[in-house]
Amino acid sequence: MKITYHGHSVLSVVTDDGTKLLFDPFINGNSLTDLEASKVETDYILITHGHNDHIGDMVEIAKNNDATIIAQPEILHFAATQGAEKGHPMNLGGKFDFPFGRVKMMHAQHSSGYEFEGKMLYMGDPAGFILQSNGKTIYHAGDTSNFGDMELFGKAFEIDVAFLPIGDNFTMGPQEAASAAKRLKAKKVVPIHYNTFPLIKQDPDKFVELLPDGIGQVMAVGESIQL
Repeated sequence: MKITYHGHSVLSVVTDDGTKLLFDPFINGNSLTDLEASKVETDYILITHGHNDHIGDMVEIAKNNDATIIAQPEILHFAATQGAEKGHPMNLGGKFDFPFGRVKMMHAQHSSGYEFEGKMLYMGDPAGFILQSNGKTIYHAGDTSNFGDMELFGKAFEIDVAFLPIGDNFTMGPQEAASAAKRLKAKKVVPIHYNTFPLIKQDPDKFVELLPDGIGQVMAVGESIQL
């Protein structure tokens, strides 16, 4: 499994069978990303929640690629009204075995609404995702605070890589994310959702210093890891 970081909370994953996944495709308006929405290739799009900086270019990319969107039903309803009708609805605690592997939608503590044509649309509950494929497990936490059930996540799954927000203000900050990481017991922890806007300015290297030796990794935009 190849995982590439594209700034903010954007991840692309290529599984061992060649399936392409894209998490939270916030590209236009994201000054940190290395992607161009019109050139992205993907088979599936996974959306953690309905904020503009996570839904991002979902509709354009889904339509360009005939991609399946995996998200809350409310997000899929919105996507369908915009012409992206191919979707797989999920909800908190549910899991499904896709051809590329198993996806479980995890609880997150945040909010979820999409600003569209002057209105705020309700987009269901915020979430994270556990992806299990080819014997490897990754956790994309989405936007969330630090909450106690992450200890249960760590007991239920042997997490190879956890992607945790550290921006503070809208999500947990570095100290809280480090606490969460210890309870998740992930083999590797990568910070996301920071430095895109002034309100979430953080030093990711200082976050890594809060973690047990050897598990933290700051990924540069465009950098990949192979599991």
